[in-house]
Amino acid sequence: MIRVLVVDDSAFMRKLISDFLNEQPDIRVENTARNGKDALRKLSKKTYDVVTLDVEMPVMDGIEALKQIMAAHPCPIVMVSSLTQSGAKQTIEALAAGAVDVVAKPSGAISLHLHEVKDDLVHKVKAAARANIHASTRKYEPAEQTSRHADKKSTSYARQEHIVAIAASTGGPKALQQILPRLKPGFPAPIFVVQHMPPAFTKSLAERLNRLSAITVKEAEHGETAEKGTAYIAPGGYHLQVKRHGFHLVNDIVSTPPLQGNRPSADILFSSLSLLNDYQTSVLVLTGMGKDGSKGLLQMKRRQHDVLSVSESERTAVVYGMPKAAAETAGTDYQMDLDYMASFLNKQHGENE
Repeated sequence: MIRVLVVDDSAFMRKLISDFLNEQPDIRVENTARNGKDALRKLSKKTYDVVTLDVEMPVMDGIEALKQIMAAHPCPIVMVSSLTQSGAKQTIEALAAGAVDVVAKPSGAISLHLHEVKDDLVHKVKAAARANIHASTRKYEPAEQTSRHADKKSTSYARQEHIVAIAASTGGPKALQQILPRLKPGFPAPIFVVQHMPPAFTKSLAERLNRLSAITVKEAEHGETAEKGTAYIAPGGYHLQVKRHGFHLVNDIVSTPPLQGNRPSADILFSSLSLLNDYQTSVLVLTGMGKDGSKGLLQMKRRQHDVLSVSESERTAVVYGMPKAAAETAGTDYQMDLDYMASFLNKQHGENE
């Protein structure tokens, strides 16, 4: 049984979220709180498997509450946020500070439209209950990475044009913050990123990562030419495909139906990249629930010779679902701790020596 604490300043929202979760046979809302201060008081008396935490509250807001909860009573936290610009920015800050995932309130702080995201809420609470919340904050001794092949970088690799593709879900925003800001200025490849996230949040995620990085990070736009040294975050609610246009690569943003419940979908991104046979591609499959990315990666490996694939190791992944599926289905070349990935990309896509 997953024991949940629901934190929201709206009595209506507390009841609605509680009702949604209590409908599930394996979830029980054991308590509610009106603000962050109230939540901390209740967490000091009892432990919970998951906390749902509103972002914008009086007395103590969600961001401050999150920081204090993670310091005093660490547990998986799912943020519940409005789609306002300020709400999105605060939510991205919360994810960077250790929240596991986010559920959007489609039409503001008090809305009957929350029914639209009922399935998303239930799914993310169940994923959070299995999350390894200490994974990204632990310090590890250097370890040899599990590899199926010898070092695949070669002379032909160095001569070709390069692409990097990254897939992430639960725990992904914090993982991306461990990779993109550590890439060297002038990184010689465009980077395409699918991060499962509701609409309106991906732009704030891109803006935050851009502020922290030497490379450019932005939300992908339809029809734009993909440039080296730029990371393109697939917009929430849309799929990102990459197509060749003459001598250039172009971002193709489409609103076709979700694939296996995901939009954006890493499988769709990877499938589009599988058609680009004369590029050297590195693929990272990071933390996340489910199997998104594994089938698309398998397509890439079957259609192309120059694909180097990495799945995040179980010991650093917040949720070891997507990386495990990629390793088992597509046979990733490396299973790697998160801390090594930026230096790995810098090495693989470095200048000729």
